[in-house]
Amino acid sequence: MIDKKHIGYNFPPVTIPVEEGRLKFLAKSLGETKGIYTDPDTAKAAGLPGLLAPPTFPFMLEIDALDLVDFMSVLGETLEKLLHGEENFNYYAPIYAGDSITVRKKITDIINKKGGALQFVISDNTFTNQDGIIVAETRTNYVFRHQ
Repeated sequence: MIDKKHIGYNFPPVTIPVEEGRLKFLAKSLGETKGIYTDPDTAKAAGLPGLLAPPTFPFMLEIDALDLVDFMSVLGETLEKLLHGEENFNYYAPIYAGDSITVRKKITDIINKKGGALQFVISDNTFTNQDGIIVAETRTNYVFRHQ
């Protein structure tokens, strides 16, 4: 069982460059064909500083920033028990190719279900660009099976 003492734990912040190729890859994966997501010239012609990140891009940044081995070690868990339960997004400003995004992750709750057979570890994540502007916040629900 995951000890609730981990509620409030802050992982070290991680800064990640937003690369054009990653944005194109995600846009293609999502079936997004608008030029502002796929073509730098179209994005610039639209007055944007670079390719626009598709809406779910903060999740990719969160995954890049999370050292899964460290996450499991902090919680005292093993990877085979982990499921991804849910992701919620709040957007405040666009993310563009060329940005540098700092990801901050904090465990905000641990919920026991079914007598502890399932545990939900909730993290709140903040994404801040190179200008100190919060561009997005997410909440992630990790599910651990204890059976």
